[in-house]
Amino acid sequence: MIIETIRTRMADPAARIRLLICLAVVAFGVAAPSLVSSYSLTLLARFLAYSILALGIGLIWGQGGVLSLGQGVFFGLGGYMLAMHLKLAGHAANDLPDFMVWSGIDTLPLAWVPFRSALVSVIAVIAVPGLVSAAFSWLVFRRRVGGVYFALITQALALAFSTLLVSQQSLTGGFNGLTNFSRLFGFSTNSNGFGVGLYYVTLGSTIASYLLLRWLMASRFGTVLRATRDGENRVRFLGYDPTPYKVLAFTIAGMLAGLAGALFTLASGVISPAMVGVIPSIEMVVWVAVGGRGALWGAVAGTLLVNFAKDEISSALPSAWLYALGLMFVLVVTFLPEGIAGLVQLRGPATGWRRFGLALPRPRNAE
Repeated sequence: MIIETIRTRMADPAARIRLLICLAVVAFGVAAPSLVSSYSLTLLARFLAYSILALGIGLIWGQGGVLSLGQGVFFGLGGYMLAMHLKLAGHAANDLPDFMVWSGIDTLPLAWVPFRSALVSVIAVIAVPGLVSAAFSWLVFRRRVGGVYFALITQALALAFSTLLVSQQSLTGGFNGLTNFSRLFGFSTNSNGFGVGLYYVTLGSTIASYLLLRWLMASRFGTVLRATRDGENRVRFLGYDPTPYKVLAFTIAGMLAGLAGALFTLASGVISPAMVGVIPSIEMVVWVAVGGRGALWGAVAGTLLVNFAKDEISSALPSAWLYALGLMFVLVVTFLPEGIAGLVQLRGPATGWRRFGLALPRPRNAE
């Protein structure tokens, strides 16, 4: 049965093209440490970490129809959970992080004590954002809050979270955040070997996250989630309660954001309120919009494209990036509402390349 399904799909030229592209992308990803400089590899690791978060946005927005402007909250939670351990791992048992000493604290705060353990920190990277996103989404979705109201609530949540981080100087490092990490699991975070290993962990996590979401979307969960996106009242009429499905999708997105935050913190060496507030959360949505919220791979492609463009433009013209980002978003919304993913769709009238008269020929057996 499985073999027959594979044969049927491979008979479609579009499926063969997609498979070849996927294999080429994975092959480049595996060989990247030998092909690019250490600086470019570090950038790629950071942007792949962002891609994990973007996959979560693609799940809740593209597949679930729920626009969240507060994913920076869960990204920040994952980053801070790991950064707290990294700060403690670089000091002796009785030493305090530098910002606590400057704030006049004599003993380690109780909230920091569990993070002396690397295992607790790694678990917290996934568990804390997952629990917070589950509790938040349950409280909101059970009251059937959606659309623009949900987007505004999540935006307010991001603002409140970043403000809280800045105000708690003695616990969070304030506006400067947490930085100056040196060791993790006994390895020096500043060594070249650690950077290459972190890149492969990030690449593997991105691929695993993508495959997990593809599997979920092919299951009954994915069917009901998409049906909820297209007509929530109809789903209720058919006897399904959309709330658990939306809560689970939002929780998974929060967990992916937490994982992304931890990997990004390791790759960049810093996590601060400036990375988790309203503006970063909106930028995250723009990445997915550019790539195409209707396709999971589009979220990854858009994230990599926008962030590499940001690095190039910001290096050449530091003040021009925000204008370029705004122009990019306007062009995508106006001319490519389906994003990059819409360009490569091979089926459907006046979609993808067809609207420009550049579509590949359809297979003979296509309906």
